[in-house]
Amino acid sequence: MADLLAIFGSAIGPIVAIAAVGYLLATVKEIDPEPLNTAVVYVLAPALVFHSLATTELEAATLVRVTVGIGVFTGAMWAVAELTGRAVGEREPALSGLVLVAIFTNSGNLGVPVSDFAFGAVGRQTAVLFLSVQSVLMYTVGVYVASRSSGSAGLEGVRRVFYIPLVYAVAAALGARALGLVPPADTAAMETLGLVGDASIPLMLLILGIQLARADTAAAVSRAWPATALKTVVAPLVGVGVALLIGFENPTVARVFVLETAMPAAVTPLVLVIEFADGARTEGVLVSEYVSTCVLLTTLLSVPILTALIALLQSGVVI
Repeated sequence: MADLLAIFGSAIGPIVAIAAVGYLLATVKEIDPEPLNTAVVYVLAPALVFHSLATTELEAATLVRVTVGIGVFTGAMWAVAELTGRAVGEREPALSGLVLVAIFTNSGNLGVPVSDFAFGAVGRQTAVLFLSVQSVLMYTVGVYVASRSSGSAGLEGVRRVFYIPLVYAVAAALGARALGLVPPADTAAMETLGLVGDASIPLMLLILGIQLARADTAAAVSRAWPATALKTVVAPLVGVGVALLIGFENPTVARVFVLETAMPAAVTPLVLVIEFADGARTEGVLVSEYVSTCVLLTTLLSVPILTALIALLQSGVVI
């Protein structure tokens, strides 16, 4: 019980509190989340990823293994989600919403603090690396899937990827590191980038709260359980399989990798569906309502699930 309360107080509690502020704000004020989403997609998120990649000390071998692992995990979960969605009768745009929920984890505002709490400095560094790699996939693969849900599949969905600044922010950060051009962390430029990037996390949570206040969650809950099961039960099992397949040399990195794959659904897919598939609905449910409901359910369920998983990982029973 003490561990559960500590995890909730240090990581999950603040997240719930910020989202609750957005929810309460939307109940007393008429707020359009689209401008907030645009700010996140085109300004705040690119700053966050550039700053993380440019300033984090990453070993080449760890970078390669974690990157490959995330790619394999994402591909496997995409395949499982597509098959599951079609098996339960989902169709667009809900099918793409299910895929987004299944393949992307809350590796940032939840994954980083939980990994830090559970595994110290190595946990924090691995979680930041996981966040950086997954962010690239979110704004490439994720944009494609979100565009597909509104009928913009194929080349149009791919073209949209190249209008997302985060892709170029990643390339710029890696290029600057390779050439030794990253400014010192205490310079005004890097401190400003860090400040702007850090603003993306609470803003995404406020957007989640606002969207939940606007959503007809009752209509979406009954359809959200397949995606919720994929995220809370199947994803950690796939994560364990990928970690064993990759064969991480550092067992702590392997355990943090598994922990990150078990995180609840990410908030960013909600940002993407609002930005690229706003208004898309199926059977009376907006895809944004569907995704926000999945985020809510998986976040609530993550408290006991993550606590039990951390205990198993720390004891060495898993990995």
